[in-house]
Amino acid sequence: MKIVKAFLSVIITIGLVYALSRSWGPVPALGPFVSPFTGFWQNGETLRSDDSTVVELKLDSLREEVAIRFDDIGVPHIFAKNNYDLYYAQGYITAKDRLWQMDLQTRAAAGRLSEVLGPATLEMDRQNRRLGLGYGAEANLKLALSNPDSREAMLAYTAGVNEYIRQLAPKDYPVEFKLLGYAPEPWEPVKCMLMLEQMTLTLAGRADDLRMSNILKTYGKQVVDDLFPNYPVFQESPIIPEGTPLDFTPLPLPAPPRDVLPADSTIIVDRSALSERPVEGLGSNNWAIAAEKSLTGYPILANDPHLELTLPSIWYQVQLSGPDVNVYGVSLPGIPSVIIGFNKNVAWGVTNVDADVMDLYEVRFGDEARTSYWHDNQWKPTSKREELIRVKGQEPVREEVVYTHHGPVAYYQGEKHHGPTMAVKWIGHEPGNNFLTFHALNRATNYDDYRQALTHYVGPAQNFVFADNSKNIGITVNGKFPLKWKQQGKFLLDGGNPAHDWQGWIPMEQNPHVRNPARGFVSSANQSSVDPSYPYYINWRQAPSERGVRINERLQAMNGATADSLRMLQNDNFNVLARNVLPTLLRYVKAVPLTATQKATVHTLEQWDYQNQPTSVAASIFEEWYPTLADAIWKDEFSSDSLGMRYPTRDRTLYMLINQPDARWFDNVRTPARETIQDVVAGSFKAALDTLGIHHGPMGPKWQWALVKDTEIRHLTRMLKPFNALPVRNGGGGSIVNATSKHHGPSWRMVVELGPEPKAYGIYPGGQSGNPGSPYYLNLLEKWEKGELNELLYLQSPDQNHPRLTSRVVMKKN
Repeated sequence: MKIVKAFLSVIITIGLVYALSRSWGPVPALGPFVSPFTGFWQNGETLRSDDSTVVELKLDSLREEVAIRFDDIGVPHIFAKNNYDLYYAQGYITAKDRLWQMDLQTRAAAGRLSEVLGPATLEMDRQNRRLGLGYGAEANLKLALSNPDSREAMLAYTAGVNEYIRQLAPKDYPVEFKLLGYAPEPWEPVKCMLMLEQMTLTLAGRADDLRMSNILKTYGKQVVDDLFPNYPVFQESPIIPEGTPLDFTPLPLPAPPRDVLPADSTIIVDRSALSERPVEGLGSNNWAIAAEKSLTGYPILANDPHLELTLPSIWYQVQLSGPDVNVYGVSLPGIPSVIIGFNKNVAWGVTNVDADVMDLYEVRFGDEARTSYWHDNQWKPTSKREELIRVKGQEPVREEVVYTHHGPVAYYQGEKHHGPTMAVKWIGHEPGNNFLTFHALNRATNYDDYRQALTHYVGPAQNFVFADNSKNIGITVNGKFPLKWKQQGKFLLDGGNPAHDWQGWIPMEQNPHVRNPARGFVSSANQSSVDPSYPYYINWRQAPSERGVRINERLQAMNGATADSLRMLQNDNFNVLARNVLPTLLRYVKAVPLTATQKATVHTLEQWDYQNQPTSVAASIFEEWYPTLADAIWKDEFSSDSLGMRYPTRDRTLYMLINQPDARWFDNVRTPARETIQDVVAGSFKAALDTLGIHHGPMGPKWQWALVKDTEIRHLTRMLKPFNALPVRNGGGGSIVNATSKHHGPSWRMVVELGPEPKAYGIYPGGQSGNPGSPYYLNLLEKWEKGELNELLYLQSPDQNHPRLTSRVVMKKN
């Protein structure tokens, strides 16, 4: 019997070793992950010790000695004697903290997630290959390598990342590599460009063309012009102040063709990823106040980009000091330089423009092999790019991507979107060297340097806010904008008609801009760039105006401001939308019979101060009610299972609610009765209360806004929940200046006081490290949740003493 038991033990042990040492489909081998020698046990970190601790590294490819000082929140302050070593060290240190994040995001852009995640991401990979993100990255890299400054930075950064990877033993791999069962691969310069492509897709990769085409075909031009105007009709406070004079002679616009849609276009069942409805809260705020509004007598600048809140953060704090630069701010892991930040003389920040720079063109092939397409009354040759998508646990998938002069063909007739064959014209394919913009901004000393830096920028279009020590402030709506007729790209375009092609570019110096306006401040919050007097077309859709309106109200009234004044504005929770519409809505609700509970809810709303504070119950009621009301108004006409459309804008909805109570759109065409505005408003109010009751019980403390909003900061994988942060309990909302929603919000808050010695403050949710076992993984979250900022330690030399410095790394040539 003992022999049998011993034999069975050996067999079971062998089986376990075999099972744990191999992959099972997409599930990686678990043996290496749980191993005490190479597994997750090796990923713990401790706090960096005091400033007397010096770590010496001997590295290949380094030219001279580099000193790196770390502060108490884990930020590296890099001092190099030449720019090559500066970017080399940035690449090395960024990889040390964020290697897996860099790998994942560049794989996503390149369409290579399936190599490590299996068939679950195959469709995403196929779509990104068809969208041409790799094609765009290669075009941008070619330009970058042709310029000595960007070439030096890309090659140095790449060498630094690879030096870090080369030193890693399997036990040192970031924990996600171990969990997913793969090893880091060498970094290449094209991955820096892929990071930019991924950001371009996030911020300028949306098109409503198909939805709007369906609406035009269904309801006609009169309804489209009425419900989908090109400029807000209820309320707007544009980025460039109304009345700002033009300082240029505009180019003539292309003549619009007679037919807006392709002649033979049909109604489209739109399930395309390109036409997903925008996420509220995906935007940004920035502003700068002039010296006369500041207590210090110098400008103060603020920026808080609103993106998906992830762990690790999308941003990485760093100070870069070299022979011609000393800059502090945030970088994007995978890209050399500082993207948002300040130096001794200037500060700058960005918000998204959401320009119409992605257009869909219906194309017709000449044969089944797709070797030609129809354009300008002739068959023109296509080009093809063979894409091999490797899939973990399966055979590779081959994808032939066909290119026209418009761009790659991303959708084919008969596929799941059930629409026509369409090519994509997108700014992400336009060759450019965005790096030079940030390289120059990092070194800028005045307004002219800032304007010159922007000439290199292609996209995604951004509102670049600026301030300097010469007491200039300014903002530029900047990017490479196609020269279009008004509304070109609002609908599906005819790929065979040359009149539908992009006809050139708006000159950069004619992009909307303003310097030192009389009102004493500049600002942007993704609202309309300009009023209708601007001669060119940039876009017809904008973010709702409420954030911009509130910011401008506060800045207009602000005097004797400090950095803390601007910090408090970043955390402003006032609900302009509720101020605009709630009194009208309550008038209709109070005119119908209500239960005691419903009357109590009305009373709560009447007592509300319009602040979306964490403890506010009224904020929860309103934020549940308004989208329910929008559905009640528009869903019957502008939503169906078989036809993709979109709702009219919030601005147009508000105008109708307040000024057009008899509009036909209040009637629900799916019911035999004829509903009125009162029916819709009161019915949606009761439905919203029912929803809150189902999810949160009777009205009470569980209806507090922070609990209902339930902001969640997730790990990048979205599936490793133990790596998520605990629920965040703060105020705000998608249309609030403090634009914190369920999964989006201020990904970086920064305030800079210009002056003889700049003083700056900033924070993001999370920490410097991407390692969940590090004390620098979540160390900034609590202060961010409270709306506080850290002072940013701006060092002047590597030998400067400061009580917040914790350790020093010295890099020497091997």
